[in-house]
Amino acid sequence: MEQLGQNASVKTITTTLQRDAFIHRNAQRFMTFRAKARGAATYSKRVGALLLLLSLTVCNMPENRSKTGESATPRAANEQPAASDPAAVHRRAVAIDMHADTVQFIVDEGADINLRVAGVQLDAPRMREGGLDAQFFSIWVEPQVYGFKGERAVARADEQIAAIRALAERHPETWTLATTAADIRRAADEGKLAALMGLEGGYAIDEKLESVERYYRAGVRYMSPAWSYSLSWAGSSGDPAGETRGLNEFGRRVVGEMNRLGMMVDVSHVSDKTFWDIVETSTKPIIATHSNCRAIANVARNLTDEQIRAVAKSGGVVCVVFYPGFVEPGWNEKKDALDRDIAPLVQEAGRKAVGRGSARRIARDRVREREYAARLAHVPLARVVDHIDHIVRLVGIEHVGVGSDFDGIQATPRGLSSVADLPNLTLELMRRGYTEEDVVKILGGNVLRVMEEVERK
Repeated sequence: MEQLGQNASVKTITTTLQRDAFIHRNAQRFMTFRAKARGAATYSKRVGALLLLLSLTVCNMPENRSKTGESATPRAANEQPAASDPAAVHRRAVAIDMHADTVQFIVDEGADINLRVAGVQLDAPRMREGGLDAQFFSIWVEPQVYGFKGERAVARADEQIAAIRALAERHPETWTLATTAADIRRAADEGKLAALMGLEGGYAIDEKLESVERYYRAGVRYMSPAWSYSLSWAGSSGDPAGETRGLNEFGRRVVGEMNRLGMMVDVSHVSDKTFWDIVETSTKPIIATHSNCRAIANVARNLTDEQIRAVAKSGGVVCVVFYPGFVEPGWNEKKDALDRDIAPLVQEAGRKAVGRGSARRIARDRVREREYAARLAHVPLARVVDHIDHIVRLVGIEHVGVGSDFDGIQATPRGLSSVADLPNLTLELMRRGYTEEDVVKILGGNVLRVMEEVERK
């Protein structure tokens, strides 16, 4: 909690904690009604009742302020104005998550994420509870399974795209397929969830420049040239080849085509050399959809301070990821040691798995998820906000966003176990003194700005 000042009395501190606890307890109730309240008058009475309950309780506590920012009760001349209500701030923001891998469960396990689904970190009910308006779904081809190019890689990407498009077609009352910033805003106003897509790795373009436009027309609005394995035309941060490989001439043409079409260039997962080649090549803002700060957690998947400055100079955004290995120094070493201990369990799960697509890998990951939760110390949510703080101090509030990597990670921070917990992030930001305007930018406003810039022809 941010410092209340040297003259704060014990009573003031106690009542402030009580107020924050009340808000936290009721945050999910407010989030459930959030989107509907924006666009459906039929829910106004229910929302109004909830807001009245909050106002009656909070008005009896010190430092209360109304939605307009004016004091709800008279304040002494030396009394500091209260912070805004985190639940209300979260409800008013247009929240966007730049990266989740949920589509694999739709394709390989038949998960209907329009309903609450056990075993996933993101679905429509949890998005409602967490106040998330728009989700970029990762169209992810595992090259070691489907190939670094070719028909199988293309088919895997196409199947995932079809699954996301079907969300809006089958459940138009809940989902809308969005491809622009305006689409996201419209969906939020209508009380719908916006589904967007990004290619995680360029394997599916099959080394064909024309495929970039093909995927753009299918609705894809960002692409990272590489995932954890390098391609012939772009290096990855995840393998030895990427240590010396950047963009070749074809790779530069791919970036140029993305600029021309209005597809954002994602630098998460690329090698350092590829990163700087992208900075040199792109004429539009670049983004990191799910990366943290190497100055805090020194792993190759995170960005150096110099790289963060380069993203900001381009006008882009760094979206913080929730995976503890990219959040907490030393966590990966502990995980690797545990991986050696549980290797027989993981292998056995893979052997017993039945199903299509990536069923074996999913079964192995679920064992890891179970064992990590039981045997590794949980990283606090506050550590994620440390990365946000670092980016803000480095380049300003306009260049940070959120990219959870939900359903692609086998461990989460305490307090961010699923998308339903997203209001906890707002609560921690405001505890640290971020204003409503700041939070609105972090949750989605900065991404909307970048999308609009990239969309301009």
